Amino acid sequence: MSQLNLTPPPLQNDCFALPPGVHWTPVAEAQELLRQRLHTVVGTEDLPMQMALGRVLATPVVAHRSNPPKPNSAVDGYAVKGAEFGAGDHIVSLTEGRSAAGQPFDGAVPTGEALRILTGATMPEGADTVILQEDVSVGEGEIAFRGPLKIGSNARKAGEDFKEGDEILAPGHRIRPADMALMAAAGVQTVKVYTPLRVAVLSTGDELAEAGTAAGPDQIFDANRPMLLSIVAKLGHTAIDLGRVADDRETLRDALDKAAAEADVILTSGGASAGDEDHMSALLNEAGAMALWRLAIKPGRPLALGLWQNTPVFGLPGNPVAAGVCAMIFALPAMGVLAGEGWNAPDGVLMPASFTKSKKAGRREYLRARVKDGQVEAFASEGSGRISGLSWADGLVELPDEAIEITPGDMVRFYSYREFGLEAGKRAQPRSCAMIFAISRKCPRRVQAT
Repeated sequence: MSQLNLTPPPLQNDCFALPPGVHWTPVAEAQELLRQRLHTVVGTEDLPMQMALGRVLATPVVAHRSNPPKPNSAVDGYAVKGAEFGAGDHIVSLTEGRSAAGQPFDGAVPTGEALRILTGATMPEGADTVILQEDVSVGEGEIAFRGPLKIGSNARKAGEDFKEGDEILAPGHRIRPADMALMAAAGVQTVKVYTPLRVAVLSTGDELAEAGTAAGPDQIFDANRPMLLSIVAKLGHTAIDLGRVADDRETLRDALDKAAAEADVILTSGGASAGDEDHMSALLNEAGAMALWRLAIKPGRPLALGLWQNTPVFGLPGNPVAAGVCAMIFALPAMGVLAGEGWNAPDGVLMPASFTKSKKAGRREYLRARVKDGQVEAFASEGSGRISGLSWADGLVELPDEAIEITPGDMVRFYSYREFGLEAGKRAQPRSCAMIFAISRKCPRRVQAT
């Protein structure tokens, strides 16, 4: 018989109950800490404008030319001096010639006359207004129309879109197809952009097997790494797959060394707490650059944050649902800062709930949810092991730190996956997937390339 005087701990009916005497960081406080401490860790390079799609601007883009460069017509019609024609019917002589796009009229429109003009054509001297051709009767060398005319109608002013020297795109903006048209119209040839954030991704744990291989009875397929790699690529970063690492400290050390040599950021899942097999936390502690944040959030709590050979390491717990939620709330905007985009947290929208929920005070909660018939419905189970709920959902419902009772029709804040940069479409049935990302508390400033 054991001689030790052992006393069992109190039974906890709620596995998410917050232990007394421990500081649990509120979500808003953690987000603000990240905003303050993170900074860009990538270099810059100059690229031809045509090759810059999807890249993040490092400096402002300035217009090299006004748009339009000269006043022009917005319609097909007839150019006149608007102030010359008041109310009533007018029969006006046509000036010989016309102004077409790329073929401007060489001369001025005489007083009291009109000139044929086509859409996009430069306004001729002596005219400031265009009469729509549908409002004109055309005769032999003359036209008839009814006044009064609105001076300046159907005519675009020079530079009314933007002027030479205007900032048309700001630093931190990720270039989209529409921006390509804007820059081309402004005569931009070269832009300075950030180099893509290189993100090394690895999973840890003896319990993991690769999907499609023979798994032992006590193993699970690694859902975290495939989804994390996909999210990294979707957000415009460069994903570096470092595979799975067993629960062996030296093997993990070698993997971290390789990651630090190849990447700007290291993302891991599993081994981020303080258990016997949590080697990630142990190695970061050995390196003297480890912080374990306990977040007042459900699902999810611990986040291991540290540096390995001067490279940020973001450690998520292995549970895919908890890691997925923490990824969207903390990691995606944090990774944006590291990549030069800045902190772009979604605003969400208020929508009526179609579910019932009783929430205790103390933590902010996120429910997997989707919109149906103008209302937000929540996934049937809040269990963190239900990975299918991430795929079933189109976003998250946020419930505040305080206690709250939700009944159908109450307004709740809904964050669409689209707002996080993860587009969601309709599905015939749920698919199992995990959304994994990680966050950093402190990052080194790297020398930027020129």
